[in-house]
Amino acid sequence: MAGYTQIRYELNDHIGVISLARPSVRNAQSRILIEELDDAFGNAGADPSVRVIVLRGDGDHFSGGHDLGSPEELADRQARPAEEGLRGRYTRSWDLNIAPTLRWRNVPKPTIAAVQGYCIFAGWMIASACDVVVAADDALFLPTNFQYFSVPWDLHPRKAKAILFESRLIDAREAEALDFVSWVVPRERLDAEVLDYAARVAENDPFQLRMIKLAINQAQEAQGFTGHLYGAHALHMLSSTGESDPGYVLQKPDGRRRPMVQRAFENYERRLAKRDGAGADPG
Repeated sequence: MAGYTQIRYELNDHIGVISLARPSVRNAQSRILIEELDDAFGNAGADPSVRVIVLRGDGDHFSGGHDLGSPEELADRQARPAEEGLRGRYTRSWDLNIAPTLRWRNVPKPTIAAVQGYCIFAGWMIASACDVVVAADDALFLPTNFQYFSVPWDLHPRKAKAILFESRLIDAREAEALDFVSWVVPRERLDAEVLDYAARVAENDPFQLRMIKLAINQAQEAQGFTGHLYGAHALHMLSSTGESDPGYVLQKPDGRRRPMVQRAFENYERRLAKRDGAGADPG
């Protein structure tokens, strides 16, 4: 692929650093961004000088999720329209969310996600595809029944149900307690801490690292990880189609926020108000 327009790729000693570079739209994931990300992961995976891959985001947020309508995304959809109907929706969803994300999960080198700010829906998906997730203390995570439905593997099933049923944001410390996040660092130290850790990992033998990763991924495969994703993707398509039903109970918000994202932020604001009210001086 020619020069990237929505990501950056840099080589730092034996560390390949991939940066989502759309901070003005909270690093929303357009089709172009996903294609460039896939190319960068492929190049880093094939480069013998790269021993570790870091995925990060420019600006205040790791990723606010899928791009639902930026000018760049709308222009790309017009230039490369998908087939109409369910066939087109399914193919686009698979090609942009399942196939590449599985490739990133299985790239034969350790991968580290450095997460700050919003890590919502598709942001969770690409972070989940990485082997290690390091979060800044300002990170906010939001999972749902999305395309690459890794959540039952990322969280205990009962915790996953409790969080998804309510649709709520998870802060960095809770994500660490739930074992989705490997550890939490101060926001201003995120990049430095991740690169320091990546440098220590890169000191080890690349073949041994590859075998360790393969052994752990195979343990998940023995439990049905990829087969689960295939079935869950079909359920996601069914669920998302149901949002157009007359009986769908959530209001579709104005702008470019999905109904369950809107619901999660309403719940978050409610919890903050309740917490602040409980801590107020009774006078």
